[in-house]
Formats: sequence, structure tokens, C-alpha cells
Amino acid sequence: MNTELLKARQTKFAGYIAVYVAIIITAVVVVNVLANRYDKSYDGTANKRYSLSDQTRKIVRELNQDATIRYFDQSTRYNQAKDILDQYSNLSPKIHIEYVDPDKSPEVARAASIKNYGAVVVEIGGKKEEAKSLTEEGITGAFIRVLKNKTRTVCFVSGSGEHQIDDSDRNGYSRFKELLGKDEYESKSINLLQKAEIPADCTVIVVGGPTSDYQQPEVDAIKTYVESGGRALFMLDAPLKLGKSEITDNDVLAKQLENWGVTLNKDLILDLNPVGQLAGLGPQVALVSSYESHPIVNEMKGNATGFPLSRSMEIKNGDKTTVEKLFTSSETSVATTNLSSPQIDPNDPKNKKGPLTIATAGSYNTGKENSQGRFVVVGSSSWTANSFINFNGNRDLVLNTMNWLSSDEDLISIRPKEQDDRRITMTQSQFSWVRMTSQFLLPLVVIVFGVSVWWRRR
Repeated sequence: MNTELLKARQTKFAGYIAVYVAIIITAVVVVNVLANRYDKSYDGTANKRYSLSDQTRKIVRELNQDATIRYFDQSTRYNQAKDILDQYSNLSPKIHIEYVDPDKSPEVARAASIKNYGAVVVEIGGKKEEAKSLTEEGITGAFIRVLKNKTRTVCFVSGSGEHQIDDSDRNGYSRFKELLGKDEYESKSINLLQKAEIPADCTVIVVGGPTSDYQQPEVDAIKTYVESGGRALFMLDAPLKLGKSEITDNDVLAKQLENWGVTLNKDLILDLNPVGQLAGLGPQVALVSSYESHPIVNEMKGNATGFPLSRSMEIKNGDKTTVEKLFTSSETSVATTNLSSPQIDPNDPKNKKGPLTIATAGSYNTGKENSQGRFVVVGSSSWTANSFINFNGNRDLVLNTMNWLSSDEDLISIRPKEQDDRRITMTQSQFSWVRMTSQFLLPLVVIVFGVSVWWRRR
């Protein structure tokens, strides 16, 4: 009787095990089939380092024809490109990935002018461009060059104390120039004092924080350029009168902007928002977190930007110009006209209360079809300097501005995120405490706890 009962129990347990094993095998098979058919992943990093940016998604998803990405390398090294190329192919069925071994298919490599292993070539409609690197910036840059098929040059005006694109100091624009290059813009400096004429190859001109006055011939050259369909970005600081770093009023240039509908106020915005103080910003940095409706800033929702030593401005439409507000300072901000003393009272009743307009975008009607002049005016120039361009959304905002000015609205988005530096900096005493805790204190606690449990059970 006991033997039969034991056999019955064994049979029942064997049946249970068989069912469990079958369920597990079925689940594993189903998961693998789904994973093979639907390649999905989740990026849990803080800045989405392992996800393609909104800009890349926008470009790929708006393709109206098939695109091929070819990776040229030895077949044993294909895996190093598979992760990022698979992300592109998952965005759209129009993206096709091909892996080519130059040693096994030399004729294909020769036709693509490939000289080195690890090259990536993007081809759309018979047009080809080689990526500058096996990164999202490199591959998406190749897409942009193929689709745009034109040279876009940003000309930085120099000669009157502007920020310099070859200056790597904190006040320089070298980082700005580098970011433009990643967005497939070329950059160069022009001096209107030597020749008061905008070169024909300038797609956009940038007036970046002049400290000296522009002469009438310079302003006339800028006026002719914009009113003939040119594009310009003006970044003009508050005219501070402090020590040797005095910034002139630049009345001739300011008068021309006023003729276009933008009146620059001779004041300095002080932002009393406590959020800015939590971010480590002083009152001389205007913190912006809300934006108006315009192609430049439509994608900026949820991204804060900062503008050091900013001035306010007033806008109005003219006979041939349409001017729109881009963003303002916070409601807790004020503007002071005391520009000659470092001791500024934010509670002075003479201060103008916010919100105050910091940036505007305008269009000039040339009267010719497809020849609209465009200009953007920002009351600060240091927000794109090396020391501040990486602050939150500043980088995206300035590149969105350049895209709008160059009529590349389809590129306006949020760019690929850079790797965060998450290293922990500790003093020697802090390091010694961490070491003592991890190597001695915690193991000792475990030993004492184990001995106490053993002693009670004994």
C-alpha cells in the first residue's frame, strides 16, 4: 500500500515537473521569437546616451525614399558597428544596412572610395557621403550632407571686440564653432572694417557681442545683406560701463535694428528667481524655462536656458518686417538702468519689473519670391561662449536658431546628448573613510552578526 502511494506521488511530482519544464521552454521560445522579430530596448541612462536623438529620428522618419548605410570593415569586426546601425534600421523600414568586407569585395570598396577599415557610407538616391565617425553625430551628419547637398557657411563678424571663433578661453566661441561643424556648417571670420561688404558665400552672419561701435559703412553692409534676403544673428550685451571692460551703446547698429522693429533697452536684467540660485546662477544670469510659439523654440519645452548679462528689448512690426517674441525672463526678474556701478540694488523702485523680452526673431519682406530676409536678436552674447554654451539647453537653442536662419527648419530638434562626467571627487579624508568603511567596518558587522546568530542557535 505504501509502495503504491509512493509511486503515485512520484508520478504526480514527475507530471508537475514536466508541465513546469514545458511552460518554461515555451516561454523562452516565445520570448526569443518576439525578441528576434521586434528589436526593442530600454535606455535607463540619465541623458539617454544609448538612444538616438530627436533630430536623428526626425530626419530618418521624414525620408521619402530608401536609404542605405554601408559599413566597410573586416567581417570579424562587424559587431562593433551593429548596435548603433541597428538603431537606425529600427527607426524606419526605408533604412537598409549593408556590411561589406573590403578584402572580400574590393570592387565595392573601390567604388565607394574606401581607404580605411571602419568607414560608414550613407547613400540616398544615388548620392553618397562618408560619415566622419562611427557615432550618431557622424552618421546623422552624413544624412544631412546627402539631403541638403549644399555648403552652409556661418560668417562671424570681427574687428569691434566680438567673441572670436578661434579663441578657446572661457569667453571665446571655439566651442560654438565646433558645434556648428557637427551640424555640417562651415565657419569663418569676416572683417567689415576692411571691406564693408558681406561675402556672397555667407549663409548666416553672426554679430557676437561687439564692445566697440559699428561704423555706418558696416551697418549699411549688414542692412543691404538682410534686406536682400540674407540671414543674421545679433547677440548684443547690456552696455555696461564698468572699468576697462566698458561696452559701448553701439547706437548706429541699434538704430538699424529699431528700424526693423527691435528696440534695445539700455538696461541689465537681474533674475531673482530662487530656482536660478539653486542652479548656481547669480542674479546677473537670466534663467528661461518657458518659450513662445516659434520654430526656433517649439522643441525647447522642458529645457532651461541661461543668459548672462542680458538686456531687454521691445518689439513691433513694420511695413516690411514681422517680429516675434521668442522668450522672456521670469516674473521675478527686474531690469536696472544703473550700468556704471557694480553695486546694483535689485529692490530699487526705479527698476522695471519682469517678465522682460530677451530674444526675438524677425522676417524682412524683400518683395521677391523665396527671398525672405531673416534676423534673430538676443540681448546677451555670453550664453554661447565656451563657459556657458553647455548650460542645459543653450547648445540646442543656438543650433535651432542657426537652422531657422538658414531655412533648415526640418533639422530643428534636440541634438545627441554628450556623455556626462559622473566621477565622484573626494578629499583624502573622505576617501580614507570610504575605504575604512568598505574594507573593515562592513565586514566586521557581518562577522559579528554571523557569530551572534551561531551563538544563539548553539
